[in-house]
Amino acid sequence: MQVNRTIRYMKVKIHHEGENILLMLFLIIVASGALAYSFFDYKPVAWCLIVLMAILFLLVLNFFRLPRRHFKGDNSAGTAVVSSVDGTVVALEEVYEDEYLHRNCIQLSVFMTVFNVHANWVPVKGEVIYYKHHSGRFLAANLPKSSSDNERSSIVIRTATGEEILVRQIAGAVARRIVTYVEQGETVDINDFIGFIKFGSRVDIFLPLDTQIMVKLGDRTWGGETLVARLKNNTEA
Repeated sequence: MQVNRTIRYMKVKIHHEGENILLMLFLIIVASGALAYSFFDYKPVAWCLIVLMAILFLLVLNFFRLPRRHFKGDNSAGTAVVSSVDGTVVALEEVYEDEYLHRNCIQLSVFMTVFNVHANWVPVKGEVIYYKHHSGRFLAANLPKSSSDNERSSIVIRTATGEEILVRQIAGAVARRIVTYVEQGETVDINDFIGFIKFGSRVDIFLPLDTQIMVKLGDRTWGGETLVARLKNNTEA
């Protein structure tokens, strides 16, 4: 996987998915700023445009931040379910998952705005046993139908306790590209990256009905850090 290929810019660690975008945007801003300064006789107008463009660059820079994350909780039994993304819990309900699991599950969905970090972390430790990308629409990612109608990627991870957890990366009205790093047959950990979604989207996690949920609707989560659920340890005597 290439997820560790990052650069440091202005003392901020940047995800490699943003390298080309940030470079192009920086060059455009420099060129536009120079033209504005040359074109406008009234220099305060030029400086206002330059400041606005600089703010735009900082917003995009913030989007592609890659903070250092490490789950500090106990996962010795392999039952921890950690949020895949930074965002807000927008769905927490029992649904029927009909792509792979074909059973009733708890759907836990976290919605990301353009102001959130958009790196996606692996939510559970285990083995990737299924992966599929689906073409689709680009509805607002906070709508319920986006889980089944939007552009999306589905990943199923089998934990050491035998549970199969489906993780779904969903594109939104602005997001137009989903990147998934994990591959079928690969062993993954909750400190690994599962992928990246560009410019506003959501991630659904489908959990067994006997899972202990640790969050509620409206809660803020931090990818790779927030414990959102505990799986039942079926290996215990």
